[in-house]
Amino acid sequence: MASSAEYLAYVLDLLAGVPDVTTRKMMGEYLLYASGKLFGGVYDDRFLVKATPASQAALSTEEVPYDGASTMMLVDVEDRDAVADLVASMLPELPEPRRR
Repeated sequence: MASSAEYLAYVLDLLAGVPDVTTRKMMGEYLLYASGKLFGGVYDDRFLVKATPASQAALSTEEVPYDGASTMMLVDVEDRDAVADLVASMLPELPEPRRR
């Protein structure tokens, strides 16, 4: 099941406090980047972020976005400031984007 544009708009509204957020549509789902770093995505109308020490400390529910994928953390917070803090704490733990 592909994610809806309406749910993506909701997630982007939650991410309003995160600088330099971009999206990339991939097979009906959306990848989420901040400052060029992939930090999560929207899968089947679920907002998931990569499992890092910061995200695992802040969130409790693990989910698999699709068959064969690594476990990610479900964002079940609706507070923009909390979401911005979460992403900011995750960014130093994520790898730098590859240069093409």
